[in-house]
Amino acid sequence: MAAERRNVLGGVLQPCSTQPMTGFFRDGCCRTGRGDVGVHVVCAQVTEEFLAFSKGRGNDLSTPRPEFDFPGLKPGDRWCLCATRWKDALEAGHAPPVVLESTHEAALEFVDLEDLRAHAAQR
Repeated sequence: MAAERRNVLGGVLQPCSTQPMTGFFRDGCCRTGRGDVGVHVVCAQVTEEFLAFSKGRGNDLSTPRPEFDFPGLKPGDRWCLCATRWKDALEAGHAPPVVLESTHEAALEFVDLEDLRAHAAQR
């Protein structure tokens, strides 16, 4: 379905990251589908501040978890975040930059485009 491949700007959804490999489907894209309860659609460039915030909320993204083939994230890595986690970080003042071209349009069900644009990653 074409709608599941659109970004928040209305264009074709671009890959977020393959180093590390991200996405709910581990295909490098922030797309969603059946089984993705967290709606992993926001392509973020994580920061130390965000990683600490997320860890404090019970989601440690910086510690490697080899049993899940997860290398652990470091500042500057791009990762598909749950839309609600990004919104929580925004409200707490810790939102990481967003790659708009790689953020799925489903994110707009949770956050405003203006907020995403205000946190757009520099190219």
